[in-house]
Amino acid sequence: MTIAFFGEVMLRLSPPGRELLLQTPKLEVNVGGAEANVATGLACLGHATRMISAVADNPLGGAVINELRRRGVDTSTVASEEGRLGLYFLTPGAGLRASEVVYDRAHSVFATRPADSWDWDRLLEGATRLHLSGITPALGHNTADAAIAAAEAASAKGIPVSFDGNYRAKLWEAWDSDPRAVLTRLIGHADILFGNHRDVSLLLGKPFSGEGSDRRREAAEAAFAHFPKLQTIASTARHVDDADSHRLSARVDTRGGAHQTDEVLIAGIVDRIGAGDAFAAGVLHGLIESGGDPRAAAKAGLALTALKHSLPGDASLFTRADLAAFEGGGLDVRR
Repeated sequence: MTIAFFGEVMLRLSPPGRELLLQTPKLEVNVGGAEANVATGLACLGHATRMISAVADNPLGGAVINELRRRGVDTSTVASEEGRLGLYFLTPGAGLRASEVVYDRAHSVFATRPADSWDWDRLLEGATRLHLSGITPALGHNTADAAIAAAEAASAKGIPVSFDGNYRAKLWEAWDSDPRAVLTRLIGHADILFGNHRDVSLLLGKPFSGEGSDRRREAAEAAFAHFPKLQTIASTARHVDDADSHRLSARVDTRGGAHQTDEVLIAGIVDRIGAGDAFAAGVLHGLIESGGDPRAAAKAGLALTALKHSLPGDASLFTRADLAAFEGGGLDVRR
């Protein structure tokens, strides 16, 4: 089973420790990108993953490809072309100071590539699932059209589509976009949606009045009614005490019901960036391994996202053994 991922791969630059950006003249570099993070997380769990993207034909783009390949992701469908690689800068939060992201990805190779330059018959050959996120269409007309074409091609081939909402207001607001129209078209092809009641509210243009799990179930039922292909909605609920301490639970809704995990305390957070992508990887892993059991999916999603908070960088690098150790509850040294 090969899962294909379509999206931009970038470099993340951040100050060391918890300094402010350029407080000292040093930056740490990591490879990032929502879809690439999910691909990496699943590859580390032993699944076959393929990245479909375009990077700059220079040492920066080469470093991105080498890093993905080193983690087990198939990069044979990543194009290298003249232009620039997308970047983003992260100032990590601390205490009561929130993290902050500055994008520098306008006019990247991926963002400016014409929508009709992607050969979806070739790129999706042998794929058993296509994974997309709301970040790709938010980059502009080219990527929005390309994402829609990818979803349509997958549907025509009978390849299921999973979609992570990942709404980024700063990106959508940078051009004359219509996020509701674009996202509605994309999710119309999806059987799995990663998103919560706020994402569904954006899509359907209506609020949900319940509280907690009632509100999420109300939103899920509305989404199932609106999108005939949709079978599963996975989400997390996060309560932030401060930058170092969050409480997190996971939930998977299906047309027949829902399963929600207990809340876990995540203290001593090292890096929360990419935690949502780790959750998506964990849920997909749980669904694959269990044959579609929502309990297994919620459990694996929560485990992988909790573990990701302990790891610097954007992507989850944990293995099946790490998941098993987490689920076993042992926190002593593994010898």
